[in-house]
Amino acid sequence: MSLSFDPAAVVMPQAHFIGGERVAAADGITLHRPSDGAAFAGCPVADADVVDRAVGAARRALATSGWSRARPRERVDALHRWADLIAAEAVTLARLEAVASTRPVAELIRFDIPITVEQIRFFAEFADKEGGDLAPTAADSVGMIATEPYGVIGAITPWNFPISMAAWKLGPALAAGNAVVLKPSEMTPFATLFMAELSVRAGLPAGLINVVLGDGRTTGAAITGHPDIAKVSFTGSTGAGAAIMENVARTGIKPMTLELGGKSPQLVFADADLALAAGAIARSILANAGQACVAGSRLVVEASVADELIGLIATHMAAIRPGPTWDEATGYAPIISARQLGRMESIVGATLAQGAQCRLGGKRLDRPGFFYAPTLIDGVDATSPAVAEEIFGPVLTVQTFREEEEALALAEHPTYGLCAGLYTRDLSRALRLSGRLQAGTVWVNRYGRSRDHILPTGGYKQSGLGKDLGREAYLANRKSKSVLIAI
Repeated sequence: MSLSFDPAAVVMPQAHFIGGERVAAADGITLHRPSDGAAFAGCPVADADVVDRAVGAARRALATSGWSRARPRERVDALHRWADLIAAEAVTLARLEAVASTRPVAELIRFDIPITVEQIRFFAEFADKEGGDLAPTAADSVGMIATEPYGVIGAITPWNFPISMAAWKLGPALAAGNAVVLKPSEMTPFATLFMAELSVRAGLPAGLINVVLGDGRTTGAAITGHPDIAKVSFTGSTGAGAAIMENVARTGIKPMTLELGGKSPQLVFADADLALAAGAIARSILANAGQACVAGSRLVVEASVADELIGLIATHMAAIRPGPTWDEATGYAPIISARQLGRMESIVGATLAQGAQCRLGGKRLDRPGFFYAPTLIDGVDATSPAVAEEIFGPVLTVQTFREEEEALALAEHPTYGLCAGLYTRDLSRALRLSGRLQAGTVWVNRYGRSRDHILPTGGYKQSGLGKDLGREAYLANRKSKSVLIAI
């Protein structure tokens, strides 16, 4: 069966999902398809009253369903049923996602949706395997460290990988016994809405997952500032993360998990397998057209092999297959919006105006929609806008080094510390530099997350607080309580 489809035939569920039901709302934001620029749907903007209704539904669901007090295996089984339905409805989800987002339909079927299913199953299994601890105390007492759910979690997800990012938030929160009020990006809300509806079909209590649509300024602020939201989980830009921290501090204190921006370096030494490195580096900047916080956007390469490596990367970049996201053959994504495309052009233009050289690309692709050519820029330094700023596009800067310490200095970024790549055949160097690179994740002789969901992700510096994925994400959705019993 062909995965290609007519985007006009896909009906978008333009409503909030509260208490297990769709709640109709007037459109507030006109959405344009990234693949061709056509207006195709509207997105309502939930105000504080709508958010309060969703939070109330979440609280009632917890109170009446017994979700947080149920035998843990019951939560495990319910989440597995939900994962089964997501897998069964993969084509519907992929179409909803592909029309609105930058994710090609074939990649959604091959990667995003299976990964979403895996993540929900992964977190489900923590529910009956993670408990508290006995603490060493005096012989005449028993000390326990118990954990319990927070209650209602407020989650905000980005537009670049909407379905899997929703699983990052919903999976651990639900497995840990919480309810969730989730705001997807206003640009890509539709598949997340349908995924929430599937949870009720799977037997999860209505109101356990509530999805409210809207922007960050109105809807996001209402969620993060709501007094009955016990914890906030956000993935997005560093600027938006700072605004969330400010809003939480102004309206009340609560824990947060923030996975924010990145400007990640990829260090390549002369002894590396250059063909392997070139493939990994190209994939990291071409995947989703570079629209990923983990994109390896700064190449730091030993000078003696720089030209050879750049040539290999350029070959990969020249082989892209751009096209609409609803075409099965598409292998290179559009940029999410005209605004983001314009910002990209501005940063590249400012970098070139400072004397940098464009080795490849550096312009829009001549086709409908919002497409930008894979771009290689060298002759840059730490002050170049393309090096300093997170572009969130297919733009790779190149800097060269001769000594290891110089490579580390170039890899360091004053703002970001999300990820780093390292390519070398020298095991001692790999271990030594992995410990010195200021990044929450270091990949050696590869770049990008695997499907080992046990590995947590999160950044240093202004790339975030706390961890998503892994055991850490589950524990971040439970609070601890010390109990001391005199015997």
